[in-house]
Amino acid sequence: MKNLLNYQSSEYDCGPVSLTNAIRYLFDREVIYPDIIKYIMLYCLDSYNDKGESGKYGTSASAMMFLSNWLTQFGQMKDFPITCEFLSGEDVYLSQNSKITEALQQGGAVVLRLFLDGGHYVLLTGIEGDNIYLFDPYYAEPDDPQLDPEFLNEGITFVSGQPKRANRMVSMQRLNRLTQGFYEMGPYDIREAVIVFNRETRLSPEKTIDYFI
Repeated sequence: MKNLLNYQSSEYDCGPVSLTNAIRYLFDREVIYPDIIKYIMLYCLDSYNDKGESGKYGTSASAMMFLSNWLTQFGQMKDFPITCEFLSGEDVYLSQNSKITEALQQGGAVVLRLFLDGGHYVLLTGIEGDNIYLFDPYYAEPDDPQLDPEFLNEGITFVSGQPKRANRMVSMQRLNRLTQGFYEMGPYDIREAVIVFNRETRLSPEKTIDYFI
C-alpha cells in the first residue's frame, strides 16, 4: 500500500522530507526498510546558519550526494530495487531530452532544489504538457488570507485531491528560470537534483509516454 506524502515539521526539514517522500511515492509501505528512513534523517539537516546553529540552514548538496550513493549501494546490498543519481549544474534543466524529464517519463521521482523564500527541496512526480507535477512539503492553502501572493504568480497552480502524488503544478518555463523567485531553480552553479527509481516499476525508454505532444 502506498503512503500519503508528508509535509515538513519545521522551517528546515524540506530536504529529508522530500527524499523520504520519494521513497513513499515509489514503494509500498510494506517493503520500505526502516534503515532507509533512519539514515535519511541522520545525514540530512547538516548545514549551519550564520549564527552557527546546527540544522538551521537545512540540508547541503553534499548530504544529498552522499545519500544518493548510499541508497544505491543499500539497494545493491539488500536486493532492494532502488537506484539514484545525483545531478548538479547544467544537468539540472527541464527540456524534452533532459535527464530529469526522461526520468519522470520512465516512472521515476526527482528531489529538486529550487526557491521559495530561500533554498528549498520539493519532489517532482510527473509531466503534463509543459508543466511539472510536484509535491511541495511546505504546507500552504490557496484560500489562506495570509498566503504569500507569490504563490499565485503565473505558472504556479495548486493541485488538490492527489495526496500521494502532487499538490502543485508548475510550468517548465518558471522552473528553468535563472532567478530566485518562487519555484525557480536559479543559477546553474547552485542547482542540484536527485533522481530516484524503483527498478521494478521503471519503464524502458521505448515504453515511455511522450508528455510533450
